[in-house]
Amino acid sequence: MNVINASPRRKELTRLAAQLFVQEGFDRTTVRMLAQEMGIKSGSLFHHFRDKQEILAAVIEEGTQNALNIAHRALELAGDDPDSRLRAMARAHLETLFTDRNAHVVALFEWRRLDPSARAHLSHLRDAYEALWVEVIDEALEAGLIHGDRFLVSRFILGALNWTVRWYDPGGSRSPDDLADELVFMIMPKTP
Repeated sequence: MNVINASPRRKELTRLAAQLFVQEGFDRTTVRMLAQEMGIKSGSLFHHFRDKQEILAAVIEEGTQNALNIAHRALELAGDDPDSRLRAMARAHLETLFTDRNAHVVALFEWRRLDPSARAHLSHLRDAYEALWVEVIDEALEAGLIHGDRFLVSRFILGALNWTVRWYDPGGSRSPDDLADELVFMIMPKTP
């Protein structure tokens, strides 16, 4: 499966498709709508992609790869302190949501629309991203920074972070860093 492609034009088309998938939903988005949004003829779309399914896979792959890159960079800068690493991952996740919002929203809400071969192809990226979270959560659990079952803690954190795409106002009083710090603060046990 040839999904990621370094072509600037294909990247631009993928970005436009992500925007349309967010606005209309994958199922309601037609090839004609995609071509119109991209400023090309419907037939020209197939010069860049085999079909609408490949466009969806490209959007999710590019967004997930960007999330992985941002997370790796954040963890490198955070050092070895479990608290710093947990905060860095929360900030990185929000950075991904707010800088690549459409791709992330598509990955969250349209993953189930991927055909089985695309899902199999992309699972390694999603799993690699979740593995970073598990590593950081394990470190925080071992350090006593947080408590609970690793699976539930990771689902709680990711769920809370992901849901911000629905309610967060970038022009509001809280920065993404403030949000990340507040989330980490909320999951840490309170000292008497």
